[in-house]
Formats: sequence, C-alpha cells, structure tokens
Amino acid sequence: MDFCSIASGSSGNCIYVGSDHTAVLVDTGISGKKIAEGMKAIGRKPEELNGILITHEHSDHIKGLGVMARKYGIPIYTTPGTREAICKCGSLGVIEEGLFHEIHADEGFAIQDLEIMPFRISHDAAQPVAYRIKNGDKSVAVATDMGCYSDYIIDHLQGLDGILLESNHDINMLQVGSYPYPLKQRILGKRGHLSNENAGRLLCEILHDDLKFIMLGHLSKENNYEALAYATVCAEITMGDNPFKAEDFPIQVAKRDQVTMPIAL
Repeated sequence: MDFCSIASGSSGNCIYVGSDHTAVLVDTGISGKKIAEGMKAIGRKPEELNGILITHEHSDHIKGLGVMARKYGIPIYTTPGTREAICKCGSLGVIEEGLFHEIHADEGFAIQDLEIMPFRISHDAAQPVAYRIKNGDKSVAVATDMGCYSDYIIDHLQGLDGILLESNHDINMLQVGSYPYPLKQRILGKRGHLSNENAGRLLCEILHDDLKFIMLGHLSKENNYEALAYATVCAEITMGDNPFKAEDFPIQVAKRDQVTMPIAL
C-alpha cells in the first residue's frame, strides 16, 4: 500500500493512495495538469486511477475535478450533499452524471482491493466526510477540515498504520493576523479547522506502537508555517497524557505545492 501527498494546504489538496492493483485520489484541489505531474513524479499515470474520493465541495478540494473527470472518465465518490453542491459549482464545467457514485458516512464500500470507510467531520460544508482506507492488513486515513473532534472521530482513527491529519493554523498567528474578524471566527469555530494544538491533542488519542507515519497537512499559508506546526504537535505529544514521545514516530509536514516522498506500507 502506497501513500503520497501530491499537494496539501489551504490553497489545494490532493492525496494519492494505492495498492499493487488499485489507485485513488482523495480530493483534486489543484489543477488537472499539476495532478498529472504529481502522479508522474511517483511513477503513476492518471489513466490508472480507479476513483476520486471527495471530502467536500470547497475549491481547495475540487478545483481539478472537472478536468480530471472529463479527460480520464474517473469515477467520483461523494456524499449526496457534496454531489449536489459540486453540481452547483459553475467553475468546474459539466461533469457526466454517470461518473458520480453516492456514498454515505459509516457505510463502507470497496474500490477493487481497497476497502474505504467514510466518516463524518465537523466543517462548514454541505455533507463533508473524511476517509479511512484499508488494503489487506494495512490502513491509512486522510482527516482534514475539522473544526473539532469527538469520540466518534477518535474511534474511526484507531489502529491506523498512517495518517494525514490537519494541522491548519497557529491560534495566536490567526488571532493577530490580517483576516477579517468573521473569517477568524469561522476558522476557530467548531465547523472550521484544527489548530496545531488540537492536532497534537487528537494524535495523543490515537497513538499506538505500530503507527508507522504521521503527516501533518492542510497548513494555512497565512496563519502557520511548517516548523511551527511540527514543533507544536511534537510538544503536545511529548507532554500529553500518553506513554509516547514525539520522537517515537516518523512525523513530517506535507508540502503545499510539492509531492512528498511516497510511503510504502
């Protein structure tokens, strides 16, 4: 099972997950050209994709969806609410209706040898979900765009081999930054985004001896930076109420506009 961030940040998100026989993307929030270039960089082709899993309809998660769907005819998996919102998004152009496949939170489905479990997240979108993806005895999750987390979220993130988790903003940077007050309140709210501190606290709830990688993603361009996200999350883990220290795990920060080194499980 292979995992790779093609892009992750407030300006665009696209994550590759694949097995020996199956390849999917979680979100297509960058241009179709950049997606194709990113896949080429890891030795794969867009023509090989068996599906696109969409978390929600915000532009930084669907920007390249129209191009990818029309050019390669890739099946698109979304909740009903997300599909409706996507179809109202004029900037994507027309997407063939037959490409959409309806999914529901807490109802698992399979794309060839990948077992996929969507689960609800708290975000200001129509019907957003995160994804847990399993191949054989290996499982990974992509969990971003969460204003808060709950026991429900924690349960869905137990026993993973790897995770890309949102570490969107530094609270102080956001509070003193240039964003208008309503936008600050939206980001800080329960349907906004996870701060660095809360990302670390959530990780404390799901750490275990066999967790093989942690990737921090969806960093804000204006209200965060890589070294700060990394240091804050590491501090929360090391000082948190858990038996681990940050150095017990490989932790990296996904790049905004660069492909990360693929991780093989």
